[in-house]
Amino acid sequence: MSEPVVRLAGLSRSFQQGGVSIDVLRGIDLEIAPGEIVALLGPSGSGKSTMLQAVGLLEGGFGGTIEIAGTKASALPSDGRTRVRREHLGFVYQFHHLLPDFNAEENVILPQLVAGKGRDEAAERARELLTALGLAQRLDHRPSQLSGGEQQRVAVARALANRPTLVLADEPTGNLDEHTADGVLEQFLGLVRGEGSAALVATHNERLAAKMDRVLRLHEGLLE
Repeated sequence: MSEPVVRLAGLSRSFQQGGVSIDVLRGIDLEIAPGEIVALLGPSGSGKSTMLQAVGLLEGGFGGTIEIAGTKASALPSDGRTRVRREHLGFVYQFHHLLPDFNAEENVILPQLVAGKGRDEAAERARELLTALGLAQRLDHRPSQLSGGEQQRVAVARALANRPTLVLADEPTGNLDEHTADGVLEQFLGLVRGEGSAALVATHNERLAAKMDRVLRLHEGLLE
């Protein structure tokens, strides 16, 4: 049996607010198998984003252990966590966070150059992904020239550009109308499955969560 791409054991996170300790995550255990797409369901404020930040190795202060692709990433120094993020993780957020001065193709090329790919190989990969997302005619358009749905499709292509082991998506369609959200999610799920990546997708939308392989609910700091 394949090793999990993610293994969380006793993941916890507390914040101090007005002299009171608030437990956001209270000892979460989770494994995600290679290629599995998991929905993380819960209302705003339930800790979904905090959990994704933990798995994405984006900040410290967490208790427990975080293992990514067989590496105990939570025990690594900062440069080690950066290496794991670069080699294994892709990110999609509610807001696209595209670089405004670069066109769609360039936004997907850049993370590949950072990872050490050559320009020609990176450009070919960018065109392949953007074409698969229906953006073949929009490669040279800057984010301001794209619709909200198109911007988010570029963000999906960027997240998958380096063939991540795991894609972390935080309300990836939360800023779109229902019709556009459905289309973007279908393309996102199809592309992730086609690439063979696993994904952890935070959402408050039950209908969208039902399209994924497994649904987990975050309630009072624990998974149900």
